[in-house]
Amino acid sequence: MAVHMTERDPLGKINKTRSMVLAALMFAVALVLAIVENMMPPLPLAVPGVKFGLSNIAVMYALFFLGGRQAYLIAFLKGGFVFISRGIIAGALSLSGGILSVTVMLLLLLIFKEKISYLSISILGAVFHNIGQFLVITLLYAGMNILPYFPVLLVAGVIAGIVTSTLLRFILPALKRLV
Repeated sequence: MAVHMTERDPLGKINKTRSMVLAALMFAVALVLAIVENMMPPLPLAVPGVKFGLSNIAVMYALFFLGGRQAYLIAFLKGGFVFISRGIIAGALSLSGGILSVTVMLLLLLIFKEKISYLSISILGAVFHNIGQFLVITLLYAGMNILPYFPVLLVAGVIAGIVTSTLLRFILPALKRLV
């Protein structure tokens, strides 16, 4: 897996304007995917609160092709959007899951470089997104026993990671034309 970071101009400097525009475009894509996912009917036998996390496709694209800074920015902006549109708890969940997910995926890229697949990164990113959300829920609802929900979130993270990785691979040729 060759990870292509931000484009450089002929003098070897990172093209910051292009990177910023692509990051803004990926944020817009993330918002559209989140809205589309929220409009979809619940999954059969779905566990409350569990989604595929389609907007994370944009975050993963940013991480792989624009760099960690842009991926963090998109995750942070997504959390802000969720805060504005769905409230403080949903915003805290989105932000905690997104930041932890990007951190884990970035560490995997740094440690394993080209020896790790998009699928593995996506699965671990989704699992840690759920772990980040679980940690916040545990703090917010300290009196409730929500530990039995944790294995369900881990399984849901694996499934979500497979789905988002598959969709990213499917749309990657179109997205690569942007870079």
